[in-house]
Amino acid sequence: MELAEKILNRINLCKPQKKFLITLFTTILIARGKINFRNLSRYSHYSERTYTRQFDKPFNFMGFNRAIINEHIDQDQDQNQDQDQDQDQDQDQDQDQDQDQDQDQASARIVALDASFIPKSGNKTYGLDYFFNGCHCKSEKGLEICGIALVDVEENTAYPLSVRQTAPLPERENDQQGEDENRIDQYLQHLRDLKPYLNADETYLCVDGFFAKKKFIDGVRNLHLHQIGKLRCDADMRYLYTGPKRLKGSGRQKVYDGKVHWQDVSRFVYHHTHDGVALYSLVLNHKSLKRNLKVVVLVNEKIKNKKNYVILFSTDQNLDAQKVVTYYKARFQIELLFRDAKQFTGLSDGQTRDQKRLDFHFNAAFTTLNLSKVEHRQAKTHTPTKPFSMASIKGCYFNTFFLEKFFAMFDLDPEHIKKSPQYTYLINYGNIAA
Repeated sequence: MELAEKILNRINLCKPQKKFLITLFTTILIARGKINFRNLSRYSHYSERTYTRQFDKPFNFMGFNRAIINEHIDQDQDQNQDQDQDQDQDQDQDQDQDQDQDQDQASARIVALDASFIPKSGNKTYGLDYFFNGCHCKSEKGLEICGIALVDVEENTAYPLSVRQTAPLPERENDQQGEDENRIDQYLQHLRDLKPYLNADETYLCVDGFFAKKKFIDGVRNLHLHQIGKLRCDADMRYLYTGPKRLKGSGRQKVYDGKVHWQDVSRFVYHHTHDGVALYSLVLNHKSLKRNLKVVVLVNEKIKNKKNYVILFSTDQNLDAQKVVTYYKARFQIELLFRDAKQFTGLSDGQTRDQKRLDFHFNAAFTTLNLSKVEHRQAKTHTPTKPFSMASIKGCYFNTFFLEKFFAMFDLDPEHIKKSPQYTYLINYGNIAA
């Protein structure tokens, strides 16, 4: 946890809290079984009561995660500068390549937002309500969290920035639309709080089809971000009129040119076909969203009788159609964050019912995952073929912890043993490929 210690030393925190956070992140990776207060106390020198007390203290996880990601970004920039210095080319060509690389890097990171269901019982647990569980495709009683991550499109991996629990509704309403509006307000507020931590070139927000609502899109645009998402297969859209304007007569000029029928894409711009999937795009007007959108249609041409299609959109009308598809595919990396956090860092194992402690627990689980991904990325420069696997990382931390226990209990000299190649073999014992 050298990276965590390095960043925490820059933050104005008391020494006991710094020591606790480093111990917490390390213990989450060491512990076997559920990541709750009792089990964490088994693998560290802190008691359950200490964990409970420390989880009540505030900590800026947004700023800490942003600093972790900046360490990763700075390292990549240093490597690119070293490669540029080694190239023996003219200065004009170098400047052109640098500008092209800067433009690629400016669009190589996107922001992904998604919600996830957390199973939880207990009548006194904060936030307990009925939320949609994607695993069972129905609403169930439990908790919900909203996660925001930064996705590196070139590496095809996501780094968590923040997670926040969805608050319960003040009163149960029979109208499902009212519940969605209430939760959209919370998602937008979460995004507003995170906006100061985003860089100027991180302007694309990728979400799933649930967020294709006017209130959410308007809120995203008010933050000077562009939304990329998915539309319904029966979206009510209109062609924009591009013909000649009327020179005489009263009334408004013609703006729209008919309703879009999705089985007919003859008026769309065709781009290419890859693996039997054709790519079309056009700028259209969405009737209910009341705005023009860059619409990308993916048509599966393997099915001959009826067109099987997917409709993607972007509020940036000048965005390339292929980039819309690439960015939306990269959005699915946030799903892997939820998976790894639930399986390895105890996202669903919170031994608490209090709002502050639940928030601390959720963020601690994602921050530990963030530290693991960035530290693996930094170590990957020496072993480029090594894939990322949280199971292997947890195995290495536990093996290191277990060997240190042997050294302490049997009074062995670790310096001589660590020089042996068998020590490295034992540290990596049980590692698997991702």
